[in-house]
Amino acid sequence: MPQAQDRPSIRIAPNNPVFDLPVIVGIAEGLFGAAGLDVRFSATYADRERDHAGRPVMARLKEQQFDSGSADSYNVCEWASIDRLERGQRTGRIAALRAAVAAQAILSFDDTLQVPRDLADIPVVVQELTGSHYCTLQMLESAVGPEHVTISPGGLPQARWAALESGAIRVATLMEPFISLGLKAGAHVIAACFYRGGEVIAADLTAEQRQAFYDAENRAVDLINADFYKYAHHVAAHAQGALQPNELLRAFVRYKHVDYYDPARFARAYDWMKARGFTDGGSEHAVLVGG
Repeated sequence: MPQAQDRPSIRIAPNNPVFDLPVIVGIAEGLFGAAGLDVRFSATYADRERDHAGRPVMARLKEQQFDSGSADSYNVCEWASIDRLERGQRTGRIAALRAAVAAQAILSFDDTLQVPRDLADIPVVVQELTGSHYCTLQMLESAVGPEHVTISPGGLPQARWAALESGAIRVATLMEPFISLGLKAGAHVIAACFYRGGEVIAADLTAEQRQAFYDAENRAVDLINADFYKYAHHVAAHAQGALQPNELLRAFVRYKHVDYYDPARFARAYDWMKARGFTDGGSEHAVLVGG
């Protein structure tokens, strides 16, 4: 096996741990090294915690690191992967649909808000142009009509949870570990939406490097699925001690092998974005998606 200094280097800009878990496990278990790759994160999760949702999208940590060349890849929700490549200066591709299949859930402590139809004209706090935003639109538009969906911009997941827990806001959309934490604290789920994400990669990664990376990541998925709670502490840590690993529910996240982002699926997502003004519709699958 090649020494670390001789292996191709791939730097990953961190997303939330629930989405990054296969990469975390792949590094910890030596799967990428065994595949002949030197894979590391380009920043720490502490760095990510200092990120600010109020910054312009491309100034956020993972986007900025990829665009500047200090990271070779990152994952983000399906719609944001399209958005970031259209906004960014660096050429990249969506190489795959990410391994994490996660839920965004609309949570509340308010007993008067029980089902999606109760949220007509009620502000729902999300982080704009992320999975929490796109999923909230999809959960509520058919229930209350687009004109009655009220999106309120908020911070990173931990900030939205803190605001919800304190009573500063009535409703927030969150993913794990904050869904499990919210249910533990007595909140209830009004609606939930499972979704995939896109793996954004630099255009200069070779097909062989991409294949080796995703083969190793798929092996990490197999390890997670064989013993989820061996690795759950990585996700629970995002709750900063408020949730034990064994309290992380299995219902709101699962992991599967990465998938190719096929043209039909891309077209459905892109048409949805175009209809809502999230893109001008000038890109094509062949340009944004890697083979």
